[in-house]
Amino acid sequence: MSRGPKPGTVTKTDFVAKVRAAYGAALPDWIEALAEECTRRSAAAVAETIGYSPAVISHVLGNRYTGDIRRVEEKARGALMGASVTCPVLGELARNRCLDEQRKPFATTSSIRVRLHRACRSGCPHARLKGH
Repeated sequence: MSRGPKPGTVTKTDFVAKVRAAYGAALPDWIEALAEECTRRSAAAVAETIGYSPAVISHVLGNRYTGDIRRVEEKARGALMGASVTCPVLGELARNRCLDEQRKPFATTSSIRVRLHRACRSGCPHARLKGH
């Protein structure tokens, strides 16, 4: 029994068609941008770019993701669509980097890390930390 494509052949997935079928007329612009980038590169490459697993990307594109879809949206907008925020410590930076910085643990080895840790937990309007 043969599984998968023949050796040496490459099949390209049309992620845009997949999301149009999954979302219909309510297709968000960031989902379409995510699908276009997945078609252009690969879902695995895009997943690495925005900091998620290929499985999460597949679920998002199929309109089956049950996790924090707003966070995926913000990461995709920052990494793929150029969305940025003004950080009180670092200045202007991509939204996906802002989210990554928020998740880093407290570290006294860097004065910038200390300042970021405090700023992210002291009412920054861009913070998406739970319980702070």
